[in-house]
Amino acid sequence: MIQSMTGFGKASLQLANKKITVEVKSLNSKGLDLNVRMPSVFREMELGLRNQIAQKLERGKIDFSLFVEVTGEETSAKINVPIVKAYIKQMKDVIGDADETELMKMAVRMPDALKTEREEIDENEWGNIQGVIAQALDNIHNFRVAEGVSLEKEFLIRISNILSLMNETVALDGERLETVKTRLLASIEELKVNVDENRFEQELIYYLEKMDITEEKVRLENHLNYFIETIAGTEANGRKLGFITQEMGREINTMGSKSNHAKMQKLVVQMKDELEKIKEQVLNVL
Repeated sequence: MIQSMTGFGKASLQLANKKITVEVKSLNSKGLDLNVRMPSVFREMELGLRNQIAQKLERGKIDFSLFVEVTGEETSAKINVPIVKAYIKQMKDVIGDADETELMKMAVRMPDALKTEREEIDENEWGNIQGVIAQALDNIHNFRVAEGVSLEKEFLIRISNILSLMNETVALDGERLETVKTRLLASIEELKVNVDENRFEQELIYYLEKMDITEEKVRLENHLNYFIETIAGTEANGRKLGFITQEMGREINTMGSKSNHAKMQKLVVQMKDELEKIKEQVLNVL
């Protein structure tokens, strides 16, 4: 079953004094294009996290965000008391007597008035965060699978349309060849010249064989069946589907170049239109 590269997953967890939220967004891409945003305290875990995401999602333009919202009294920023006292003393020396409350307000805005202590990763907390990450990745995976089901239905409709149009094209083949033969005979009669009947028949057969689309019909039908088999597979197959559509396009184009018949050319244009719609959606397949 195919998967879409487009998806969204979110999960959150409320701890004693923090709320952890993970969001994962994905769009189509030729490879894995991963952007990770997370608090600096967890940066040492980023490499392992990237490997985890790559293993789960494989391909796509992926934006991963880890948000930590402090909901309790915990904070890593502390007032640098000696620095603040020194600022207040200096301001008193400059302006003399003043309201200490106002001096305090000014002092805490000065450089180095607050100091941030480096946090260490709490192993239990990181274990909880990993659980949220796994849940968010499962959610985006399920989203991709659901989108893949929709894509598969769309593909099967388009493949069926191409097959029907191809059969209509083949059904017109006898009429087309007879039309070409009649046109050639009429042209010779207009020239009012005598021709060798045997030689004419040989040349006509050769000409009609050059216009024969039987091989293209067989190959296109094989490609259509292979496309259906591939979307039913269990592995990531977006690239393979892209290659198959290229081969389908080659056979349809050859049919068009050989057709030399208005009704057949119209059907070929319709097949090309259906194929373009498939190509657009194949870009979204994992």
